[in-house]
Parts: sequence; C-alpha cells; structure tokens
Amino acid sequence: MFARLSTAATLLLALFATSVVPASAYTQQQQQELAIGKQEYQQLSQQGKIVTQSRYYNILNPIARRIAQVADKQYFMPFHFLLVNDGAPNAFSVPGGNVYVTMSMMTFAQNKEELAGVLCHETAHDIHHDVVNLNPKYQTIGLVGGILGALVGNSGLAQTVIGLGANAEADKFSRQVETNADHTGAYICARAGYNPWGMVWLMKRFETKPSGVPLEMLSNHPRDDHRVSDLEAEFRADPATFGRFNPNPSSATPL
Repeated sequence: MFARLSTAATLLLALFATSVVPASAYTQQQQQELAIGKQEYQQLSQQGKIVTQSRYYNILNPIARRIAQVADKQYFMPFHFLLVNDGAPNAFSVPGGNVYVTMSMMTFAQNKEELAGVLCHETAHDIHHDVVNLNPKYQTIGLVGGILGALVGNSGLAQTVIGLGANAEADKFSRQVETNADHTGAYICARAGYNPWGMVWLMKRFETKPSGVPLEMLSNHPRDDHRVSDLEAEFRADPATFGRFNPNPSSATPL
C-alpha cells in the first residue's frame, strides 16, 4: 500500500514534475503560466498561507474532483485546489492550474452548489488564460502579480500576491472577463452535475451582506446584480443544459 501524501505535498510534486518535461513540450505562453504558478505557490507557502491539513478538505476535495474531471479537458495542466488562510470569503486561480480557496469561503458557502460555483468560475479564468491575456503590458512574470492582486482583492492575501513584484497600476478585471468566466463556469458546473444556480445564490448573498464586512471575492468585479441577471438570462437561453436545475435555494445540498 502506498503512503498517503498530504494535499500540499501532492501539489508540490505536481508543480515540480514539469521540470522533467522538456521546455519545448510547452508553448511559450504555457511555460510562462507554469512559471507564474510555481512562483505563486512558493510565495504563499513561504508566507505560511497554505493550509496543509484541515477537515475542510473533506468537503472541498470531492467537489473539486468532479469539477476537475470537466475542467481538466479544457486546460493544458490538471487543476489543483488548495485552502489558504485569509479573513475574507474568497477564491482565486493562478496560471498553471492552481485554485486557492480561503478558509473563510469554506464557512461562508452554505451548500455544495455555492462552493462548486466558486470553483467552476475560477477554473474558467485559467481556461481563458485571463491573467496573461488581460493586458499585454503585464505579460511578464514580474508584473503579472498586479493582475493577480486585482483578481484577489484588497485583503492581506492580495498583498502577498502583489508581492510578486507588480505595482498598483494593474488594470481591473473588466466586466466582460468576469461575464465570460461566469458563462464558462456555469457550463462546467452543469457538466460536472452541480446546479449552476449556486453561483447566483452566492452572489445574491454577497449583495445582502453588511457593507462593513470585506467581501474580497467580488472586489474589483462588476456589480453583482449585473452578473446575476446575466446568468439568469444564460440559463433561460439554454434550457437543454440548464432547464433540469432547480433555481430555488431550498433544493441545495448542505455541505
């Protein structure tokens, strides 16, 4: 019987396994994305942000595995999902296939559908190569942290991300970029068997959260009501894909 590795150890092996693959096996952009992912993992690890052992992995991992079965086919690297310490409910993806979920998000999400919606949305950002495609002037490892910071928000975790060497001039994610990630994320959820209405339920709860509470997941993003209406229109436009899913939160599956 093989010894079981911790989640962090497994990811670390996956991250550096690419070193035995010739660089020529990847395109220039893929090499860049892998380098960004490794650098970000190392920095978060050095800062003690990565959670290696937690009962919340028992909740996260089964959902993540089902989503990865769909999302992995659309990206050049398999996706890995890690918990990180931060005080705000948040999740963010980094080029190379790493999706980080804060411990606060694990307590803020009320059901499997909401959590799945977050994960599906974040994998979509990598599938679209948003970080490296958002603005050509940031297509260097030294500056891409600014865009990552815009994605993460203004929390302490964001400062770690921005510490990659970027400045505060990174452009905010446009509404179209987020809308595209919502669109792709909804289809990933549906194909993984998770009700994509969970994305809507979560956004609506963010809208009603007291203003004094930092909601970093939606920081620098389009207004939540616009994203909700766009998703609702998407679901109505494709009943063959989304018609089988119940829009009522009472149908949700508890975590």
